[in-house]
Formats: sequence, C-alpha cells, structure tokens
Amino acid sequence: MIQAFDHEQLEKTESVIENDLIANGVTIALVVDLSGHIIANGCSRDAHCDIYSLAALAAGNFGAVDAMAKIVGEDEFSLLYHKGQDENLHFSKINDEMLLITTFGNDISLGFLRLKIAEVIERIRKLW
Repeated sequence: MIQAFDHEQLEKTESVIENDLIANGVTIALVVDLSGHIIANGCSRDAHCDIYSLAALAAGNFGAVDAMAKIVGEDEFSLLYHKGQDENLHFSKINDEMLLITTFGNDISLGFLRLKIAEVIERIRKLW
C-alpha cells in the first residue's frame, strides 16, 4: 500500500518535476503508483493528451514488462523507453510503489534525459 504524503511533500515533488524536467524540455512528467493513479505531475504548454489514461496505460505496460522480466530470469526491468516518430516515453521506477513517466520530443537526447531523471528520482526519494 502506498504511503500517505503531506501537502508540502507533494508541492515540493511537483516543483522538482517542473524545475528539473519540464523546464528542460520534457512535455509531461507524472509520478504514478503501480495502479496508474497520478500522485504528482507537471506538463508543458505543448502537452495535449489525457494524462489520466496515459498514467493508467503506462502502469499497466510497466506491470506487463515486469512479468516478462521474471519470465526471462530478471528480478525487474527498472526502466522502459519507447521511441516514437515525434514523441517518446520513458518510465523509471522510483521505488517499489511508484513510477516516473515522462514524454519528450526528439529535441532532447535520451542520455541527457536519463541523467536528469536519475537526479529527479534521487531528489524525490529524499522528499519522502
């Protein structure tokens, strides 16, 4: 079961998302539980999608890939990346209960994004 967070923790989490991801070109960043419920989020002005459906489907996708990891003998795959023509998806596990889901365009390098996400995840973990 997911732990409860206070208002200040949620505000700080959304501030980290806005300042470290959205300000660096990420279109959407969502912290979701493994059921797909949004805990915290940030969206750029260019974001035009249903974030609730995205969160639910991404959590389901992550769960399916987690099951596949076990089939091939891995404990888990802690991150997923899907490349599209214009938009890309990156999922990272924050802890055993939460994921960070980001969408971003081709103008951001995957290496830069992975570095920023690693930093954000560490900052979020410290908040909780």
